Amino acid sequence: MNSENKLLQETSEQNFILKNTTELQLTPHQIVSELNKFIIGQDEAKKSVAIALRNRWRRQQVEGSMKDEIMPNNIILIGPTGVGKTEIARRLASLAQAPFVKVEATKFTEVGYVGRDVESMVRELVDRSVKVVKEEHKIEKEKLAEIAVEERILDILIPPVPKKSFSPENAAEEIKENEETREKLRAILRKGKMNDREIEIDVIADSAPSMQILGPIGGDELGMNIQDLMNSVIPKKSKKRKVKISEAYKILAKEEVEKLIDMDSVVNDALVRAENSGIIFIDEIDKIVAGENRGGSADVSREGVQRDLLPIVEGSTVNTKYGSVKTDHILFVASGAFHISKPSDLIPELQGRFPIRVELQSLTEEDFVKILTIPENALIKQYNALMNSEGVELIFEESAIKQIASTAALINNEVTNIGARRLHTILTQLLEELMFDIPDKKHSKIIKIDADFVKEKLAHITTNIDLSKFIL
Repeated sequence: MNSENKLLQETSEQNFILKNTTELQLTPHQIVSELNKFIIGQDEAKKSVAIALRNRWRRQQVEGSMKDEIMPNNIILIGPTGVGKTEIARRLASLAQAPFVKVEATKFTEVGYVGRDVESMVRELVDRSVKVVKEEHKIEKEKLAEIAVEERILDILIPPVPKKSFSPENAAEEIKENEETREKLRAILRKGKMNDREIEIDVIADSAPSMQILGPIGGDELGMNIQDLMNSVIPKKSKKRKVKISEAYKILAKEEVEKLIDMDSVVNDALVRAENSGIIFIDEIDKIVAGENRGGSADVSREGVQRDLLPIVEGSTVNTKYGSVKTDHILFVASGAFHISKPSDLIPELQGRFPIRVELQSLTEEDFVKILTIPENALIKQYNALMNSEGVELIFEESAIKQIASTAALINNEVTNIGARRLHTILTQLLEELMFDIPDKKHSKIIKIDADFVKEKLAHITTNIDLSKFIL
């Protein structure tokens, strides 16, 4: 690393620490309270992830070499599908404003086989981090970009008079007159009175053809972005385009923001953030556990993925197209149902890197009632928002909500337990006719859903278990 890049890295680290020190930091109780807004139950899991998140902030306050010695406590969430494992990890990343990726353990293959290698999850995390940081930098540069766009539009409407065209005796007067005219026009532009007027602007067009890498090694395995390389080699061309001023503001703003962004600073900030606050959620980790009858090629491959995963979780350096990234302080959250295996079936070294194990409970009928009504993104609230767009308000009576919850619990018990996901399909079936008819048929502005309505619409499901198997 050259001295300039090293200075940028150190500055990014100092900015990251300052940002995390001065921002309002949530306590574990506050984190759980925020998670409660979206996730019902699973208090033990919420408590564990809240402590893990707070510990990341605590580590930033530690000074000296001890800071590098404090490793994150990685977590395994154990429980059936649909109980909130993924949602807990996603909401946690949102609270921490941290780069977050979710990967499926089954997508990875042992090194040397066709498929994704485990390092690709770190590259994906860095890609996500760069996007997040770049968006933040864009917001910071918006005001400056607005000024630049305004000047470009004014230059099109009233081009500045070249100095050589001024007569020596009237130069000052002509310059003043030109500036006064531009200022008057600027005031008109800012009031939006010229938004519908068409002007011709130069729009930058990408000249590099899009490329896709085919073969046994995927694009993410190369550690470099061929498309970015082509874009940097082949110059971008501009083309004339006639648009309204209101649209010109949007088009030119994107170009001006891109010019103002310092990508070296973005990349360094992103690398620091990925290393210190990144979260990788590894789903279905139980699927890479060897079966009871050991010795088959599939079992060897699964164990190979575990061994490849081990150095990433332990702490290693991964090369990405933006630079090398240390994984020592990335938080790994794994999850799995572990129906036919158990966490202790993982290779011992990998078990040791996930010291916190939390068992999530299956959802009950009472939980379904709460899921339908309490969270800020509750399904009933979502459907009501959709129907409001048609000028209709749905009112679910308490008896209807209980009936929906009871039906979900019944089908989960009789067929396959998919947790809260069952509520999605049941509500889809329940409201299918209404959603189809309302745009074309006259309906009351208020539609009440009661228990009888629910029983009638779902009768064919609850009375025919074979049919219910076709529903998720």
